[in-house]
Amino acid sequence: MNSWWNRRRGKALIAVMLLIAFMYVNNNAWFGSSRDGGPILLAHRGLGQTYPMEGIQNDTCTAERIYEPEHPYLENTLDSMEAAFQAGADIVEFDVHMTKDDQFAVFHDWTLDCRTNGEGVTRDYTMDELKRLDIGYGYTADGGKTYPFRGQGIGLMPSLTEVLDRFPDRQLLIDIKSSDPDEGKLLARYLSELPEERRSLLAVYGGDEPIAALKERLPDMRVMSKATLKSCLLPYIAVGWTGYVPEACRGGQLHIPEKIGPWLWGWPDKLLNRMDEADTRVVVVGGDGSDFSSGFDSAEDMERLPSDFSGVIWTNRIDRIASLYD
Repeated sequence: MNSWWNRRRGKALIAVMLLIAFMYVNNNAWFGSSRDGGPILLAHRGLGQTYPMEGIQNDTCTAERIYEPEHPYLENTLDSMEAAFQAGADIVEFDVHMTKDDQFAVFHDWTLDCRTNGEGVTRDYTMDELKRLDIGYGYTADGGKTYPFRGQGIGLMPSLTEVLDRFPDRQLLIDIKSSDPDEGKLLARYLSELPEERRSLLAVYGGDEPIAALKERLPDMRVMSKATLKSCLLPYIAVGWTGYVPEACRGGQLHIPEKIGPWLWGWPDKLLNRMDEADTRVVVVGGDGSDFSSGFDSAEDMERLPSDFSGVIWTNRIDRIASLYD
């Protein structure tokens, strides 16, 4: 009896060891996971003014705490996007809000009060009215002693249509800043008028409700929300060690915080290969996920990634990062 039990226990131990070996080999970057090319660089809000991330809350007026300006660009403007592409960005991200006349204004904040000389929210204004505002009005690097961009931002808030017209063959990432499903429906209507080839260069992320509404109307659209992120990553964590990519991961986009990535099966190269095969784009952002605006903004930041990382890298300072890959 003891002999039979020992043999059975031995076989079980061997099976466990073989399973562990399979999991290791199947998810270790050393075994058959080479990738060609360098990283893809994603410029967050184009090229704009940056600020310390410490203590940032949802209602923090970041324009009141910028670093001393090193360039003349304001985020989410046509010029800032052009500068980002010229600096070496492969993808530019920007934010949109609905307007009173059912257009989309390209602007970050929930309210106009922080950055501009206006008050209230974009939905209180038509697009023409928003263009009369000075979007550089509230920026200061010295606690309000000086306002280096005041008077220079009049007319610079673009519409979504202007961005799409200005960059017809560029990859763009659109951020819906609300949780209103009506914004997803309206954006779907806008994007449905584009040729399929043009739409394939676009991706959209944002609140669960507008993203679900958009995806329902445009099933071929690359999208991401917290809900889609969870629906992909939770099953992948459960079964990804086998190499299987869950259906919820396919044809989408994943924003992976750098501190979470190493806990995912196959990080980085095998995970990237698997998601490439599933037509899903993986974007690595800075930090632990507490603030998805955090990026890789200096040469020192880039040292936190593998030297041969070839996924999409989120940066707020494309002017500093792109030169590292020249």
